[in-house]
Amino acid sequence: MQIQENISLKPYNTFGIDVITKYFVSVSNINELKAVLNLKGYPEKLILGGGSNMLLTKDLEALVIHVNIKGIEIVSIDRDYVTVKANAGENWHEFVLWCLDKGFGGIENLALIPGNVGSAPIQNIGAYGVELKDVFVSCEALSIQTNAIESFSKADCDFGYRDSIFKQQSKGKYVITSVTLKLSNNNHKLNIKYGAIASQLDFMKITQPSIVDVSKAVIAIRSSKLPNPKDIGNSGSFFKNPVIPKAQYDDLLNSFNDMPHYPISNDEVKIPAGWLIEKAGFKGKRFGDYGVHKNQALVLVNYGNAKGKDILRLSILIQKTVKRLFDISIDAEVNIL
Repeated sequence: MQIQENISLKPYNTFGIDVITKYFVSVSNINELKAVLNLKGYPEKLILGGGSNMLLTKDLEALVIHVNIKGIEIVSIDRDYVTVKANAGENWHEFVLWCLDKGFGGIENLALIPGNVGSAPIQNIGAYGVELKDVFVSCEALSIQTNAIESFSKADCDFGYRDSIFKQQSKGKYVITSVTLKLSNNNHKLNIKYGAIASQLDFMKITQPSIVDVSKAVIAIRSSKLPNPKDIGNSGSFFKNPVIPKAQYDDLLNSFNDMPHYPISNDEVKIPAGWLIEKAGFKGKRFGDYGVHKNQALVLVNYGNAKGKDILRLSILIQKTVKRLFDISIDAEVNIL
């Protein structure tokens, strides 16, 4: 463990934004993490995982702590279910593939989501009708104040749509070190009704899909819509899908009769933010080295050497335009620093 100075964070964020942090250290176990958090002389410390859910807009004076704690273990297993614990530094997609290789189901719809395991509970990551909370058992997190490991149950985490206690009242107070999930080991319940999964399986000529087939369908869909951060810098979906009153949606249908929606309750519906952004004319728009991806309006991209503040300005313009056209507010899903 060595603290480095004046390090570029370009390799550590999927947007590929080149900002400099004054101090940087990578930790590979909990003892190193505790030691770094206890260091004096650094007025600000920033926790960094996979860097997939952040937009860096300026150089940092902080000590950036890269959580690189690896390891996956089977906690318990029987004929029907398995409990798996993964440490925070594991790449999420590689963890999904590890589970699929073992025949464990429940997160196949979450394949190819960028980032690390430790970030998954913060966002309550989700895709194609499945969210982390559906299989979540608990997570362990290090209290920055007490330097003790605490366990958080599903109820403790207070999961919401791309939300959790770690984004609200406990923001900045903990570092997640591991996540434990309960997955199926037999009689897998597939979720293939959401989005284009069913049609993709038809295209693949699969009539009785396995969990691996579902993951391959999801990977194909995401690959067709979302650019690989290794090729084009991005953080996946930049905005959350807004939830609005059904009465407002019914009114909007008078002007936009093709507006899609997903019922949340009798009184609320979810509107795809990508549809709103595309209707507002931003899909595929490029502004020099940054813009909106041509295949998915939810994705803001860095084509080369864009500045974070440029992408931030674009996101604000999109929000203002959508608000003006539809009277709907769309919130950023990424953390802006």
